[in-house]
Amino acid sequence: MLFYLIKILKYIVLWVDFICVTTLLYVLSYLPKKLLDQFFPALFRFWSNCFVNALGVDLRLHQKNDKPLPKQFILIANHPSAFEDIGVPALFNVYSLAKIEVRDWWIFGRISWAGGTLYVRRESKESRAEAGLEIEKQLSAGKSIALYPEGGCKGRRIFESFRHGAFDISLKTGVPILPVFLHYEAQEDFEWADPQTLLHKIWHYMTTRNNRANYYVFDAIDPAQFEDKASYNHYVHKLYLQWQDKYLK
Repeated sequence: MLFYLIKILKYIVLWVDFICVTTLLYVLSYLPKKLLDQFFPALFRFWSNCFVNALGVDLRLHQKNDKPLPKQFILIANHPSAFEDIGVPALFNVYSLAKIEVRDWWIFGRISWAGGTLYVRRESKESRAEAGLEIEKQLSAGKSIALYPEGGCKGRRIFESFRHGAFDISLKTGVPILPVFLHYEAQEDFEWADPQTLLHKIWHYMTTRNNRANYYVFDAIDPAQFEDKASYNHYVHKLYLQWQDKYLK
């Protein structure tokens, strides 16, 4: 009885903290964008950590890399859940690429936009091209970018080949790819499946019987060892299939 009471009180404290931080960031998000760019991305990462804590998710970083991480990189990851939208920035200093619909999410969309999130309309070839140019621009400014080469939430398993965008940009800019494999132990609770809403998933995260999320980071991959985006893509996709066999047994 005492255990459950303490757990409930902990949730209340974390949610009050998260609501206070969210309110502050939402108000600040209406400052001029040039001013926001100077400080808001760091606040967005702090907010993401607060959100993770409020949800009660046990987010764990597993460093499988043998070499130190580069100062700048293009982080790629599999995309089984909506949780990555806060899980990745909670652990990595990156600017994420998200579907355009995220910008319309209540409160969250406003905060993510102010935090420097980039957006793409996935079904639009023109929008994908524009997003690619914006990513190159941000990389040239020394920033690191996070994106999902599956092209959306495709479920807990990787079947289809990756899209070429990340690999093409890596080759053009010389910025290495940092592969991160995501594994939610309660896969069904975390997996995004239509016609669920964000509120559905938040409830699933909070009531899951296993709240552990494992983010495995591996050595960065130098684009100089590949001749073209197709071979680069194939090599990295094969690695993800190997990690899937290892961690999703």
